[in-house]
Amino acid sequence: MEQESFKVYRYRWVILMAFMLVVIVNQLLWITFAPITGSAAAFYGVSDLGIGLLSMSFMIVYIFVSIPASWVIDTYGFRTAVSIGAVLTGVFGFTRGLWASNYTLVLLSQIGIAVGQPFILNAVTKVAARWFPLGERATATGFGSLAMYVGIIAGMAVTPFLVIHSGIQDMLFVYGSIAIVSAVLFVILAREHPPTPACPPGQEERSLVFDGLRQSLHKRNFILLMIIFFIGLGVFNAVTTWIEDILRPRGFTITQAGMAGGLMVIGGIAGAAILSTLSDRYRRRVPFIMLALAVSSLGLLGITYATSYWFLLVSAFVMGFFLLSAGPIGFQYGAEIAYPAPEGTSTGLLLLTGQISGIAFIFGMDLYKSPSTGSMTLSLLGLTVLMIVSLYLATRLSESSLLTGTQPEDALS
Repeated sequence: MEQESFKVYRYRWVILMAFMLVVIVNQLLWITFAPITGSAAAFYGVSDLGIGLLSMSFMIVYIFVSIPASWVIDTYGFRTAVSIGAVLTGVFGFTRGLWASNYTLVLLSQIGIAVGQPFILNAVTKVAARWFPLGERATATGFGSLAMYVGIIAGMAVTPFLVIHSGIQDMLFVYGSIAIVSAVLFVILAREHPPTPACPPGQEERSLVFDGLRQSLHKRNFILLMIIFFIGLGVFNAVTTWIEDILRPRGFTITQAGMAGGLMVIGGIAGAAILSTLSDRYRRRVPFIMLALAVSSLGLLGITYATSYWFLLVSAFVMGFFLLSAGPIGFQYGAEIAYPAPEGTSTGLLLLTGQISGIAFIFGMDLYKSPSTGSMTLSLLGLTVLMIVSLYLATRLSESSLLTGTQPEDALS
């Protein structure tokens, strides 16, 4: 198919699907314990925070591995990097299943899977840039990010069901086996480059990785976007990690907590598909980011106070639809405003900020929960205020010059 003097290839969809499968499995393994915090704490004989550490280990490891992973992505290509992440996910996902009865060995396996995560997630915009034209990249990034949400919803919805019917050990072994299969498929199917670049001549050029870091951090729009990701992704990481603890004081069961978390991500899947496509169609990023932050704040407020199950589910869906849809649009916007910084570098910086805030928000929510009832209402209100702050910052963003064709004017003096 000819498009503006360059060619795109149908095999790009095979590449994207293979990548999405690896992302799904990695995120499934990350969120496994969130909807079964109480049951897992009883099984392993540890505190709720000890189970939270199994999820939080991903955020801690990400801080140290993100920039090296981005360097590998931008130096050796996404196929090499994602293959590293997929193999780590497969191997340690399988050992987690083998050692499922031992908390310490499960934690070590979680850390091994966590090392693989940035090699996978940081590559989403690189996959889009390698194989997709500019007019399809937010859509491709949206589908790559959608895979994150599919993995999370699988963990939220399926894990409680498997634990109730088969137990924690069998559930972990099943997940580990799936991880091995996904790694093998990616290594077989992935290709680094199409036969010819999927963009006009010259647009495939990129600066060196550390030059890209410096360039990105000297752009006002990118710094504002990092702060927005710090808040938005941190809120998502904290709410999903503590979803059962948030709802347990109000009498919701682990199955209901898992369904609420799952519906939040179902909303995110719908939002990522719809809003990313609209963003490409109208060639605008900023208005969609603003809309997402505004409405997701209302959804978070609903989760904070919901006492009826139906209202909880509606609030979770609204929050997920808008907050999670901001992710892929934000990743693509970040890649565009950071250009010519490599895509792995810009995506890695944005994800890194969210992992740092996720750790802080998770500890903060545990620290400030009510000692008598376990309620996290105060913390959730604080997160809602931060979301409103992020909305204000989004109003200060200017549109991507790659889309508008204007000269970028956001460099810091």
